[in-house]
Amino acid sequence: MRYPFSVPFTALALSTVALAQPPAAAPSNPNDAATVNGETITLADVDAVLKQSLPLTPLTVAQRRQMRVEVLADMVDDLLVRQFLRKNGPKVDPAEIDAQLKAFGEKLSKEGKSLAGFYKETGQTEAQVRESWTAAMQLTGYVRSVATDEQLKAYYAANKDHFDRVEVKVRHIVLRVGKAATPAERAAAKERLEALRAEIAAGKLDFADAAKKFSHCPSAPTGGDLGYILRKGGLIDEAFAKAAFALKTGELSGVLETEFGLHLIQVTDRKPGTPSTFEKSAMDILDSYTDDFRADLIAKLRKEGQIQLTLP
Repeated sequence: MRYPFSVPFTALALSTVALAQPPAAAPSNPNDAATVNGETITLADVDAVLKQSLPLTPLTVAQRRQMRVEVLADMVDDLLVRQFLRKNGPKVDPAEIDAQLKAFGEKLSKEGKSLAGFYKETGQTEAQVRESWTAAMQLTGYVRSVATDEQLKAYYAANKDHFDRVEVKVRHIVLRVGKAATPAERAAAKERLEALRAEIAAGKLDFADAAKKFSHCPSAPTGGDLGYILRKGGLIDEAFAKAAFALKTGELSGVLETEFGLHLIQVTDRKPGTPSTFEKSAMDILDSYTDDFRADLIAKLRKEGQIQLTLP
């Protein structure tokens, strides 16, 4: 279990969370941002979380609203999971949370900090932290009860690069394709990347030169170099990381689509990490499996749930 656990929040500068339903045209209450299976998330709730992640530079109205949308998406996911755990999760003894808070407070004290300062810094009350940690413990307990040893061993084998802490150095070329792009525009971007790939594969074009000239990523000036990445747990898109780790050093990927656009990926180096074992990695395996279980659960709950978005 990893602590402190708070409202899950994706790095806004590096990801965009797609909402399952469009905002309603006319909110029933202008102070509400969403209703999830009858439970309300208010604008004040959203802005309290947003306040902790605002950049130093002023935002435009459009930028602020987009950040609100992304925060709200995470909050909807979090509420869906909590609702599920209320019905299906194991009970958590409040004394366990007391012990966790005490241990965390002692850790902060050694660093010259305090729990009160932590609450203020993260914009949470003690009650909110208790609720978040309780949900985290419930989720882990639920996963323990449903995941078999065979499933965990299979998961470990499928993600051994992650548990060995293998790193690959990658570079990419990305063509941004907006959500509003037409099928023809998307097809044209894919065709352009496939043509670039053919030239690179034939030795007619250098990958770094192509990235500098055509990539829409801030990494373009350095030839698309993203440095070393891990298989899981970093800030890189999961589909992107999975594709990169499937490549041999020097190998080119096919055209890959993520929420950020269409990519060509090349691995330029690989660090082997440190060989792990299933037994010694047991807690890390459970943590990682739980993270993936949560993501799959959210997808299922979004399809089944009654979610009304009323963010103005």
